[in-house]
Amino acid sequence: MSNYGSMRVLDVWYDAISLKQVLKEVEREQDRGRIAQRIEKARAKSTPEFVFPKLVEEQGVVPRIADDPPLIFHPTAEQTPELETGYREGFATYRESLPEHIRAPFDRFAFCDLAVKVVGVGSVGTLCAVALFLAHDDDPIFLQIKEAKASVLEPYAGKSLHENHGQRVVAGQRLMQSASDIFLGWTKGASDRHFYIRQLRDAKISAVVEGFDLGLMQTYARLCAWALARAHARSGYPGMIAGYMGASGTFDDAIGEFAMEYADQNERDYRGFVTAIKEGRIEAAADV
Repeated sequence: MSNYGSMRVLDVWYDAISLKQVLKEVEREQDRGRIAQRIEKARAKSTPEFVFPKLVEEQGVVPRIADDPPLIFHPTAEQTPELETGYREGFATYRESLPEHIRAPFDRFAFCDLAVKVVGVGSVGTLCAVALFLAHDDDPIFLQIKEAKASVLEPYAGKSLHENHGQRVVAGQRLMQSASDIFLGWTKGASDRHFYIRQLRDAKISAVVEGFDLGLMQTYARLCAWALARAHARSGYPGMIAGYMGASGTFDDAIGEFAMEYADQNERDYRGFVTAIKEGRIEAAADV
């Protein structure tokens, strides 16, 4: 953050953490090779040729997203009344949220199908779905629709400046990420639910921290800190933030203490979750 504080505004804005820079931070050649291989695999799995056969079944003229309950399923009319009308209105609003130059390629695609899709832990209790669009028989895109609720910071920081919480999420991502998805946008659904939308697969990859030794974990922590500092430098005043953090270890110690307490809380939550499953208070389905 101190480095960003001494940079010009536009230099901060255009700064990006490239793959070459990431690999340069990794000391061992064998680790760099493994990381490069994982990235290539992620790129291959993000292509339409890989995704389309896994998620779609051919039934009649229009392709349909394949059901894979409980993770992917088509809601019934009772579960989602007036669903088709909601599709049309929702995607029309979404289109208007896209930058004008992105609407041109989006208009080449026609809506085919939508299904509910269970996603990560962070989205538990929210409505998430995946939609299939086709430009031609061999030219699909999958869009992921995720419900956006009020920020947990609202009671302390005040209400969002955006009426739509999906727009709030999108504005934050565009501000803090150097390269957000071109189809990132927002909309509004039935019962006044707010959503943000992006491509389902966009070559995303996560670190397998379970296999890290001390050296790799330290490297990963440095990269995470770099990415976090860069995001806040883009959205705020890096010099002021660096001054608030100071040159002593007080801020570092506070973050370390919070991290340890957070890890302990995660363990307690997980034990409570497993106990609830064993006692039959909740049902769990494994993705195998």
